[in-house]
Amino acid sequence: MQLTFTAPLWQWDARQDDAWWFVTVPPDESDLLAEVPLPPRGFGSIRVQVTVGTTTWRTSVFPSKEQSGYVLPMKKAVRRAEGLAPGEPVEVTLTPLDL
Repeated sequence: MQLTFTAPLWQWDARQDDAWWFVTVPPDESDLLAEVPLPPRGFGSIRVQVTVGTTTWRTSVFPSKEQSGYVLPMKKAVRRAEGLAPGEPVEVTLTPLDL
């Protein structure tokens, strides 16, 4: 399964330093992720491979009631390499691992 979507980059307001930035996986794609039969992991996370622009890395997406779906953490190195700015749309390709 490979999901491609575009969503804005946002900062987690509980932390005001520059470390905690995310993209929210849209509702339809979040629903598909929730249905993936995977072994249980901490906090309901799902290991994924992500591509944004020319940068590919592995991380996890996490369920968020506040965001009504999964959230994808965006590393500082990725934000810098891809020139991502707050509030701007980010095109993401996401592939669940461990299937």
